Amino acid sequence: MTLRYHISHSLNYSYSKPVFFEPLLVRLRPRCDSIQQVIDFKLNVIPIPEGITEHIDQECNNAATLWFTGSYRTLSISATSQVEVIPANPFNFIITKTATLTLPAHYPKSYRRSLQTYMKRRGGSTHVDGFIQPVVDEAAGDTTTFLTKFVLLIYKQFDKIARETGAPLAPDETLALRRGACRDLAVLFMEGCRAVGLAARFVSGYMWSEELPEKRDLHAWVEVFIPGGGWRGFDPSTGLAVTERHIAIATAANPLDAAPVSGAFRGHSAYSKLEYDVSIYLSRDS
Repeated sequence: MTLRYHISHSLNYSYSKPVFFEPLLVRLRPRCDSIQQVIDFKLNVIPIPEGITEHIDQECNNAATLWFTGSYRTLSISATSQVEVIPANPFNFIITKTATLTLPAHYPKSYRRSLQTYMKRRGGSTHVDGFIQPVVDEAAGDTTTFLTKFVLLIYKQFDKIARETGAPLAPDETLALRRGACRDLAVLFMEGCRAVGLAARFVSGYMWSEELPEKRDLHAWVEVFIPGGGWRGFDPSTGLAVTERHIAIATAANPLDAAPVSGAFRGHSAYSKLEYDVSIYLSRDS
Protein backbone atom coordinates (compact mmCIF):
# COMPACT_ATOMS: atom_id res chain seq x y z
CA MET A 1 0.00 0.00 0.00
CA THR A 2 1.26 3.45 -0.94
CA LEU A 3 0.70 6.46 1.30
CA ARG A 4 0.05 9.80 -0.38
CA TYR A 5 0.59 12.94 1.66
CA HIS A 6 -0.95 16.28 0.68
CA ILE A 7 1.10 19.01 2.34
CA SER A 8 0.58 22.75 2.56
CA HIS A 9 3.28 24.91 4.18
CA SER A 10 3.18 28.71 4.33
CA LEU A 11 5.55 31.26 5.86
CA ASN A 12 4.52 34.90 6.20
CA TYR A 13 7.05 37.58 7.12
CA SER A 14 6.07 41.13 8.11
CA TYR A 15 8.15 44.21 8.92
CA SER A 16 7.40 47.57 10.51
CA LYS A 17 9.02 49.40 7.56
CA PRO A 18 9.73 48.41 3.94
CA VAL A 19 12.90 46.32 3.54
CA PHE A 20 14.92 45.07 0.60
CA PHE A 21 15.31 41.29 0.39
CA GLU A 22 18.70 39.88 -0.47
CA PRO A 23 18.54 36.70 -2.58
CA LEU A 24 16.69 34.02 -0.61
CA LEU A 25 17.38 30.29 -0.63
CA VAL A 26 14.17 28.26 -0.24
CA ARG A 27 14.15 24.54 0.63
CA LEU A 28 10.52 23.41 0.65
CA ARG A 29 10.40 20.80 -2.13
CA PRO A 30 10.47 17.31 -0.54
CA ARG A 31 13.23 15.04 -1.74
CA CYS A 32 12.86 12.11 -4.12
CA ASP A 33 14.44 8.73 -3.41
CA SER A 34 13.66 5.01 -3.62
CA ILE A 35 10.91 5.25 -0.98
CA GLN A 36 9.63 8.82 -1.30
CA GLN A 37 8.48 10.38 -4.58
CA VAL A 38 7.18 13.91 -5.22
CA ILE A 39 4.08 13.69 -7.41
CA ASP A 40 3.35 17.42 -7.50
CA PHE A 41 4.94 20.57 -6.11
CA LYS A 42 4.01 24.24 -6.40
CA LEU A 43 5.77 27.26 -4.92
CA ASN A 44 3.96 30.58 -4.64
CA VAL A 45 5.69 33.81 -3.58
CA ILE A 46 4.20 37.28 -2.95
CA PRO A 47 5.53 39.77 -3.95
CA ILE A 48 6.39 38.07 -7.22
CA PRO A 49 10.19 37.67 -7.42
CA GLU A 50 12.19 39.33 -10.17
CA GLY A 51 13.61 35.88 -10.81
CA ILE A 52 13.68 32.33 -9.50
CA THR A 53 16.16 29.52 -10.16
CA GLU A 54 15.60 25.93 -9.07
CA HIS A 55 18.75 23.94 -8.39
CA ILE A 56 20.53 21.46 -6.13
CA ASP A 57 22.28 23.06 -3.15
CA GLN A 58 25.66 22.16 -1.63
CA GLU A 59 24.08 19.35 0.41
CA CYS A 60 22.26 17.92 -2.65
CA ASN A 61 18.87 19.25 -1.51
CA ASN A 62 16.21 20.58 -3.85
CA ALA A 63 16.34 24.36 -3.55
CA ALA A 64 15.23 27.58 -5.23
CA THR A 65 16.96 30.96 -5.21
CA LEU A 66 14.63 33.98 -5.32
CA TRP A 67 15.66 37.58 -5.98
CA PHE A 68 13.64 40.78 -5.83
CA THR A 69 13.62 44.44 -6.84
CA GLY A 70 12.00 47.11 -4.70
CA SER A 71 11.26 47.22 -0.98
CA TYR A 72 8.35 45.55 0.81
CA ARG A 73 6.77 45.26 4.23
CA THR A 74 5.56 41.69 3.77
CA LEU A 75 6.76 38.46 2.18
CA SER A 76 4.64 35.35 1.73
CA ILE A 77 6.12 32.00 0.69
CA SER A 78 3.82 28.99 0.36
CA ALA A 79 4.40 25.49 -0.97
CA THR A 80 1.98 22.67 -1.73
CA SER A 81 3.22 19.14 -2.25
CA GLN A 82 1.89 15.70 -3.00
CA VAL A 83 4.31 13.00 -1.90
CA GLU A 84 3.94 9.24 -2.23
CA VAL A 85 5.73 7.08 0.34
CA ILE A 86 6.12 3.31 0.15
CA PRO A 87 6.17 1.55 3.56
CA ALA A 88 9.45 -0.28 4.11
CA ASN A 89 11.28 -2.08 6.92
CA PRO A 90 13.86 0.45 8.23
CA PHE A 91 16.19 -2.41 9.23
CA ASN A 92 16.12 -4.24 5.90
CA PHE A 93 19.87 -4.02 5.28
CA ILE A 94 23.17 -5.70 6.06
CA ILE A 95 26.31 -3.88 7.12
CA THR A 96 28.84 -4.54 4.37
CA LYS A 97 31.97 -3.08 6.02
CA THR A 98 32.95 -5.09 9.09
CA ALA A 99 34.80 -2.18 10.71
CA THR A 100 31.45 -0.44 11.17
CA LEU A 101 29.73 -3.44 12.77
CA THR A 102 31.06 -2.48 16.19
CA LEU A 103 31.90 0.77 17.97
CA PRO A 104 33.85 2.91 17.64
CA ALA A 105 32.99 2.66 13.95
CA HIS A 106 35.70 2.93 11.30
CA TYR A 107 34.78 3.70 7.70
CA PRO A 108 37.07 2.73 4.81
CA LYS A 109 39.30 5.58 3.63
CA SER A 110 37.25 6.05 0.45
CA TYR A 111 34.12 6.56 2.59
CA ARG A 112 35.81 8.94 5.03
CA ARG A 113 36.72 11.39 2.28
CA SER A 114 33.07 12.01 1.46
CA LEU A 115 31.68 11.56 4.99
CA GLN A 116 34.14 13.66 6.98
CA THR A 117 31.86 16.71 7.20
CA TYR A 118 29.18 14.49 8.79
CA MET A 119 31.65 13.11 11.35
CA LYS A 120 32.98 16.42 12.68
CA ARG A 121 32.15 16.98 16.34
CA ARG A 122 30.57 20.23 17.53
CA GLY A 123 32.96 22.40 19.49
CA GLY A 124 32.29 22.86 23.20
CA SER A 125 30.43 19.59 23.76
CA THR A 126 32.04 18.01 26.84
CA HIS A 127 29.36 15.79 28.41
CA VAL A 128 27.99 13.79 25.48
CA ASP A 129 30.70 11.11 25.65
CA GLY A 130 29.88 10.32 29.26
CA PHE A 131 26.15 10.29 28.49
CA ILE A 132 26.43 7.72 25.71
CA GLN A 133 29.05 5.39 27.25
CA PRO A 134 26.48 3.36 29.25
CA VAL A 135 24.52 2.90 26.02
CA VAL A 136 27.62 1.66 24.21
CA ASP A 137 28.30 -0.76 27.07
CA GLU A 138 24.72 -2.03 27.15
CA ALA A 139 24.80 -2.58 23.39
CA ALA A 140 28.10 -4.49 23.76
CA GLY A 141 29.49 -2.20 21.08
CA ASP A 142 27.07 -3.41 18.41
CA THR A 143 26.30 -0.51 16.04
CA THR A 144 22.66 -1.26 15.22
CA THR A 145 21.83 -2.09 18.84
CA PHE A 146 23.46 1.15 19.98
CA LEU A 147 21.40 3.22 17.55
CA THR A 148 18.09 1.66 18.63
CA LYS A 149 18.91 1.97 22.34
CA PHE A 150 20.28 5.51 22.08
CA VAL A 151 17.30 6.90 20.19
CA LEU A 152 14.96 5.28 22.73
CA LEU A 153 16.99 6.64 25.66
CA ILE A 154 16.58 10.24 24.52
CA TYR A 155 12.87 9.71 23.94
CA LYS A 156 12.38 8.32 27.45
CA GLN A 157 14.62 10.68 29.42
CA PHE A 158 13.91 14.06 27.78
CA ASP A 159 10.73 16.10 27.80
CA LYS A 160 9.52 17.18 24.37
CA ILE A 161 8.69 20.89 24.07
CA ALA A 162 7.61 23.27 21.32
CA ARG A 163 10.05 26.09 20.52
CA GLU A 164 8.89 27.89 17.41
CA THR A 165 12.01 29.95 16.67
CA GLY A 166 15.74 29.83 17.25
CA ALA A 167 18.65 27.61 16.29
CA PRO A 168 19.03 24.17 17.90
CA LEU A 169 20.50 24.20 21.38
CA ALA A 170 24.02 22.92 21.95
CA PRO A 171 24.07 19.25 23.05
CA ASP A 172 25.43 20.07 26.52
CA GLU A 173 22.60 22.56 27.08
CA THR A 174 19.98 20.01 26.09
CA LEU A 175 21.62 17.48 28.42
CA ALA A 176 21.49 19.96 31.30
CA LEU A 177 17.87 20.94 30.68
CA ARG A 178 16.64 17.38 30.06
CA ARG A 179 14.14 18.77 27.58
CA GLY A 180 14.16 20.12 24.06
CA ALA A 181 12.37 20.71 20.80
CA CYS A 182 12.71 18.07 18.10
CA ARG A 183 15.67 19.92 16.57
CA ASP A 184 17.46 20.04 19.95
CA LEU A 185 17.02 16.29 20.48
CA ALA A 186 18.14 15.63 16.91
CA VAL A 187 21.37 17.58 17.42
CA LEU A 188 22.04 15.68 20.67
CA PHE A 189 21.51 12.34 18.92
CA MET A 190 23.68 13.45 15.99
CA GLU A 191 26.52 14.44 18.33
CA GLY A 192 26.31 11.13 20.18
CA CYS A 193 26.57 9.21 16.91
CA ARG A 194 29.59 11.23 15.83
CA ALA A 195 31.21 10.57 19.21
CA VAL A 196 31.36 6.84 18.36
CA GLY A 197 32.63 7.40 14.82
CA LEU A 198 29.33 7.31 12.93
CA ALA A 199 28.57 9.82 10.18
CA ALA A 200 25.29 11.61 11.00
CA ARG A 201 23.33 14.43 9.42
CA PHE A 202 20.38 16.63 10.39
CA VAL A 203 17.06 16.18 8.57
CA SER A 204 14.18 18.64 8.32
CA GLY A 205 10.79 17.53 7.09
CA TYR A 206 7.31 16.55 8.20
CA MET A 207 5.92 13.78 10.35
CA TRP A 208 2.40 12.43 10.07
CA SER A 209 0.53 11.26 13.16
CA GLU A 210 -3.14 11.29 13.94
CA GLU A 211 -2.22 12.13 17.53
CA LEU A 212 -0.51 15.42 16.64
CA PRO A 213 -2.42 18.68 17.21
CA GLU A 214 -4.12 20.42 14.31
CA LYS A 215 -1.39 23.08 14.20
CA ARG A 216 1.64 21.28 12.81
CA ASP A 217 5.22 22.33 12.36
CA LEU A 218 8.38 21.21 10.64
CA HIS A 219 9.91 18.16 12.24
CA ALA A 220 13.57 17.22 12.68
CA TRP A 221 15.40 13.91 13.00
CA VAL A 222 18.77 12.37 12.09
CA GLU A 223 20.15 10.09 9.39
CA VAL A 224 23.17 7.88 10.08
CA PHE A 225 25.30 6.45 7.28
CA ILE A 226 25.60 2.66 7.43
CA PRO A 227 27.59 0.89 4.70
CA GLY A 228 25.18 -1.47 2.97
CA GLY A 229 22.18 0.43 4.31
CA GLY A 230 22.99 3.97 3.25
CA TRP A 231 21.52 6.90 5.16
CA ARG A 232 19.12 5.51 7.78
CA GLY A 233 16.77 7.72 9.79
CA PHE A 234 16.32 7.77 13.57
CA ASP A 235 13.91 10.07 15.40
CA PRO A 236 14.71 10.78 19.07
CA SER A 237 11.40 12.62 19.47
CA THR A 238 9.57 9.32 18.95
CA GLY A 239 12.29 6.88 20.03
CA LEU A 240 12.03 4.95 16.76
CA ALA A 241 13.71 4.36 13.44
CA VAL A 242 12.20 6.52 10.71
CA THR A 243 9.40 4.93 8.71
CA GLU A 244 6.79 5.93 6.15
CA ARG A 245 5.36 8.50 8.61
CA HIS A 246 8.27 10.84 7.91
CA ILE A 247 8.58 13.03 4.79
CA ALA A 248 12.10 14.43 4.33
CA ILE A 249 12.77 17.83 2.77
CA ALA A 250 16.42 18.68 3.39
CA THR A 251 19.50 17.21 5.05
CA ALA A 252 22.76 18.83 6.13
CA ALA A 253 25.78 18.40 8.37
CA ASN A 254 24.89 21.76 9.94
CA PRO A 255 21.20 22.18 10.88
CA LEU A 256 21.13 25.77 9.59
CA ASP A 257 21.87 24.45 6.08
CA ALA A 258 18.59 22.51 6.15
CA ALA A 259 16.41 25.51 7.06
CA PRO A 260 13.31 26.04 4.89
CA VAL A 261 14.30 29.65 4.11
CA SER A 262 17.76 31.22 4.36
CA GLY A 263 18.56 34.83 3.59
CA ALA A 264 18.72 38.41 4.83
CA PHE A 265 17.17 41.82 4.28
CA ARG A 266 18.42 45.40 4.20
CA GLY A 267 16.52 48.21 5.89
CA HIS A 268 15.68 49.85 9.19
CA SER A 269 12.66 47.85 10.30
CA ALA A 270 12.08 48.19 14.04
CA TYR A 271 10.71 44.66 14.21
CA SER A 272 10.02 41.62 12.09
CA LYS A 273 7.50 38.84 12.57
CA LEU A 274 7.15 35.34 11.18
CA GLU A 275 3.88 33.42 11.09
CA TYR A 276 3.64 29.94 9.61
CA ASP A 277 1.11 27.22 8.94
CA VAL A 278 1.59 23.55 8.09
CA SER A 279 -1.22 21.15 7.21
CA ILE A 280 -0.94 17.49 6.16
CA TYR A 281 -3.64 15.24 4.77
CA LEU A 282 -3.06 11.51 4.26
CA SER A 283 -4.72 9.24 1.69
CA ARG A 284 -3.97 5.58 1.07
CA ASP A 285 -3.73 3.83 -2.30
CA SER A 286 -3.94 0.05 -2.52
